[in-house]
Amino acid sequence: MFEKLSFIEKQHEELAAKISDPATMEDMDNWRKLCKEHADMTPIVEKYKEYKTNKNTIDDANMMIDDPETDKEFKEMLREEISEAKANIERIEEELKILLLPKDPNDDKNVIMEIRGGAGGDEAALFAASLYRMYSMYAESKRWKIEVMNLSEIGIGGIKEISFMIEGQGAYSRLKYESGVHRVQRVPETESQGRVHTSTVTVAVLPEAEEVDFEINPADLQIDTFRASGAGGQHINKTESAIRITHIPTGVIVECQDERSQHKNKDKAMKVLRSRLYEAELQKQQEAIAADRKSQVGTGDRSERIRTYNFPQGRVSDHRIGLTLYKIEAIMNGDIDEIVDALITTDQSEKLKLQGEDN
Repeated sequence: MFEKLSFIEKQHEELAAKISDPATMEDMDNWRKLCKEHADMTPIVEKYKEYKTNKNTIDDANMMIDDPETDKEFKEMLREEISEAKANIERIEEELKILLLPKDPNDDKNVIMEIRGGAGGDEAALFAASLYRMYSMYAESKRWKIEVMNLSEIGIGGIKEISFMIEGQGAYSRLKYESGVHRVQRVPETESQGRVHTSTVTVAVLPEAEEVDFEINPADLQIDTFRASGAGGQHINKTESAIRITHIPTGVIVECQDERSQHKNKDKAMKVLRSRLYEAELQKQQEAIAADRKSQVGTGDRSERIRTYNFPQGRVSDHRIGLTLYKIEAIMNGDIDEIVDALITTDQSEKLKLQGEDN
C-alpha cells in the first residue's frame, strides 16, 4: 500500500507542475482533464502526508526518549505523544484503504431518476409523488439542480411515472443506492375503516451517459410524435410536441412530453434513452465480472425490495443493511443523509473485505 501511496504522491507533484505550465494551458480540454486527475488524487495525498507526519512524530519522540539527557517528566509527555500518534496512524491507515478503493467511474456523473407507481393503484401513485418530493428536497439541500424530463400524473396529485435529471457534484455517488422497490405501509385517506394498505413504487437511478459513453445508431430508432396530455386525458397543448423513441434492438421505449417544443422533448428523451442503454450495458459488464459475488448494496436490482416506509409506526427500514430509523417525517422531507451514509459505509466495508480476500 505504501509503495502505491509514494507513487501517487510523486504523480500528484508532477501533475501540479504540468498544470501550472503555461504551455499545458494551450490545450484547455487536456488542462481540465489534468486538473481533475490532480483533484481526485489530492485527498489521498493529503491523508498520506498526515500519516507521515504522525510517523515522524513517533520517530522523533523515540529518539528523545532514548537520549539519556531527557528528563523523566518530559519522557512521560513524549510517551503520551507516541500513544496519540499511534492511534492516529491506525485511523489514517483505515481511511487510506477506503481512499485507495477503485473509484466508480460514474460517481461524478449527473443522475437520471425514474419513479413509477407499482402495486397499489392510486395509493402507489400518491407515494410516487411523495418520493419525488423527498428526492427533490434532498437535491435542494445539496444545492443540486433538478429538471423534469417526463411526467405522467393522476388527477388526485399522484404520479404514475416521472423521469427527472439531477445535476450536481457527487449526485450519482450518493443516489445510486436508491434503485429498487420502495414499499409503503399507511392508511389511505380514502380508507374509512382505518386499515393499513401496502403499496410499492419502483425507483431507477441511471448515471447520465454522454455521447462518448454510449453511441446509438440512428437507424436503430423509431421516433413518433403525439399530443401531450395532462391528468385525466386533458390536452395540455394542441400540437404534436410529445416524443416517443423506441430503440428497436432492445425494445426500450422512452417518452417525453414535458416541453412545448418537439426539439427539446427529443433532446430530453435521447438523454434518458442513452442513460438507460448505458446502464443496461454496465449491468451486463458487472454481472460478467462478478457473477459470484454480487454486492447486496451497490446499485441494486430495481426488482429488489430495498426499503419500507411504515407510517403508523413512524419508521423507515432499509432491508439491505438492517437499518431502522424512527423519523419518517424528516426522511420524507428529504433528510436521507443518515441512510445514504450507512449504505456507503456498508458498501465500502464489503469492498475492503473482498479486497482482503483477493490479496
